[in-house]
Amino acid sequence: MTDTQPVSDTPAAPPGVAHPKTVRSFVRRAGRTTRGQARALAELGPRFVLPYAAQPLDPAAVFGRRAPLILEIGFGMGEATAQIARSRPEEDFLGCEVHEPGVGALLKRIEELALTNVRIVQHDAVEVLQHMIAPDQLDGVHIFFPDPWHKKRHHKRRLIQPPFVALLTSRLKPGGYVHCATDWQPYAEQMLEVLSAEPRLANASSDPALGGYAPRPDYRPPTKFEQRGLRLGHGVWDLIFRRRDG
Repeated sequence: MTDTQPVSDTPAAPPGVAHPKTVRSFVRRAGRTTRGQARALAELGPRFVLPYAAQPLDPAAVFGRRAPLILEIGFGMGEATAQIARSRPEEDFLGCEVHEPGVGALLKRIEELALTNVRIVQHDAVEVLQHMIAPDQLDGVHIFFPDPWHKKRHHKRRLIQPPFVALLTSRLKPGGYVHCATDWQPYAEQMLEVLSAEPRLANASSDPALGGYAPRPDYRPPTKFEQRGLRLGHGVWDLIFRRRDG
């Protein structure tokens, strides 16, 4: 989770969904890796960072157990990832993040909290979904505060686009969920439109007063940036959709 997390051009489409070009789910960001993050990368990386491989992941082999698998795309500095994993020890979490300081920061939190249910892939999430995640494998997906690309000419770079959502949905188990959050209302509206248009997804929010959005679940901790925005009167929108059975 991050306020400046890796972002997307319109992603490559899954089989059966046409798309004119192959793109990445992120852009590289500048950032300095601290000494502590570098130590975590060197000492903990071999255990918790999985090498990208163009073949399906075996979660039971990776985590040493069979448990629900949650994918987080663009976890930023990883604080929310660590808190969620600590609060849900019965589930396993796979985080995708290309930003090295963020990977190092999450590794530090894994060590400090003695977490055993988190693994990281430092690679483009679209390729991870295409090649490392099998169809019907995920129990959930978290996408918190992806870059909204405010300028209209940059909207095509937003992560939540129909081809990407189709790919994502194909990797969810029936009943599995996708949870997005954003603090940019125009992007929230686009997310709601795109997710609602995917025929295999159903909106989990049943309160008509919320206009299709969901209350923030207890498991998603608010970020410092989010808390500051709320104090200033800025909104935050959560969206939770579930894959339909069948």
